[in-house]
Amino acid sequence: MSHTPSLFDDDPAPPAQAHSPTSRAAADGIAPVSGELRRRVYEHLVGRGEDGATDEEMQGALAMGASTQRPRRIELVELGLVKDSGRTRRTKSGRSAVVWVAAAKNPEGA
Repeated sequence: MSHTPSLFDDDPAPPAQAHSPTSRAAADGIAPVSGELRRRVYEHLVGRGEDGATDEEMQGALAMGASTQRPRRIELVELGLVKDSGRTRRTKSGRSAVVWVAAAKNPEGA
């Protein structure tokens, strides 16, 4: 699958909390792989179609921790590639969670 470089290439400066040294260190550490992680999250949601996935479901399917998956999903929402389906599903703890779906199945070059 070819892609537009700005969508899935590594981000030299992933978001971090400026006041938190550990947040800045985590952002620096994830930068070399953030593009590939974004791609994995996006492709998983494309593959799920209208059924979509909750954050917890994505984390399990992708073997990706919450602190890695959720920021990548948020970035994809901000890019307009992922959206809230308007539906919820129960998590393992019984709480309702948003079901996320791919907003665009074929963004330019993705």
